[in-house]
Amino acid sequence: MVIRELQLHESGLIRQIDRSETIGSIYKMKDGVLEALPAGHECPSWDEEHTREMIERFEAELRSGGAAYGAFDGDALVGFGVLGHRFRGEQLDRLQVDLMYVSRAYRRQGIGTKLMEELADEARKRGASYLYISSTETESAVHFYMANGGRIADQVDEELFELEPEDIHMLKKL
Repeated sequence: MVIRELQLHESGLIRQIDRSETIGSIYKMKDGVLEALPAGHECPSWDEEHTREMIERFEAELRSGGAAYGAFDGDALVGFGVLGHRFRGEQLDRLQVDLMYVSRAYRRQGIGTKLMEELADEARKRGASYLYISSTETESAVHFYMANGGRIADQVDEELFELEPEDIHMLKKL
């Protein structure tokens, strides 16, 4: 497995990611506390429209100064993470984990953790004190970010909350 920085022209490699998963439960925030709710459904991989949206988001972030890292098994992209370019928070000391995906067959092998480490290192180099995480509400995503140092944010980023109000908002201290 090789982890390396991704370049703008490699955006199409995102098509190789299988983001499907069985979702047993999801989380909701209730009075500042995570509440688990049963879900019990299969989430499919991206269709072409969602794939284009992810590619556009990836490209927009890199054009604006963000960074991306990919995990490769041979020539195949099996995971990637994107660090946002824009500092957030009252102290402007937070950079966002904008995208983070590992293909289904490669999960629970430490790949996501290695990608998070790369994003954290890059954020530190840029002067950030925290990673801001707007996580999907799935149990697997929330547990992953918490296992990698994410803690529920006391104050959510209003812009990101408006974009994805169901997400679980976290901070990871760097």
